[in-house]
Amino acid sequence: MPDPKRALLRHFLAALAYRTQKALREAPQSFETFQAGQQVRTPIELVRHMTSVLGYARTFFVGGRYRPEPLPDLAAEAARFHQMLHDLSHHLAAGTPLRDTSEERLLQGPLADAMTHTGQLAMLRRLSGSPVSPENFIEAAIDAANVGPAQPPAVSPDAHWPEAPQASRTRSSRKDVP
Repeated sequence: MPDPKRALLRHFLAALAYRTQKALREAPQSFETFQAGQQVRTPIELVRHMTSVLGYARTFFVGGRYRPEPLPDLAAEAARFHQMLHDLSHHLAAGTPLRDTSEERLLQGPLADAMTHTGQLAMLRRLSGSPVSPENFIEAAIDAANVGPAQPPAVSPDAHWPEAPQASRTRSSRKDVP
C-alpha cells in the first residue's frame, strides 16, 4: 500500500507541474525575459530558481548539492524543471528513504517555495500584458503520474473574465466556447 504522505506529495508535484505549465503555456516569446522591476527575477530566472529549489529537495533523497547552470531559453529551463519534478516523484513513489528531514518539512520548505514561484510566474504573465485565464483548480485534471510538460487544458475555466485580452473575450463570447 502506498504511503499516504508520499502519495499526497506526488499529487502536490503534479499540481505544481499543472500550474507551472498553465503559467507558461502560450506565453509570448518576450515573456521569458520580461522585467517587472529592479531586482525582480525574470520568468526564465524564476523557472531556473524553481528547479534549484526542487533540486535541493532531491538532495534529501540522493545527497550532494544541486546548482543548475543557466540554460539558453525558457523552453530548456522548463524541460529541466519537469525532469526534476519527475525525479522527485520517482523517489517518492519508489520509497527512497529521506535523509535528515521528513515529508512534512519537504512540503513546508522547498515544495511550498516552488509553488509560490509558480504564482509569481502567473502574476508576471498579467504584468507583461498576457494574463493567464482563471479556472476552478478543484476541478483541474491533475494526475499524480503526470509531472511532465504535457498538461491537460482547464476542465472548469471561469466563464466571467473581465480582464481578459480582447482576443480571449471574443472567443469566449461565442456560443460554442465555454
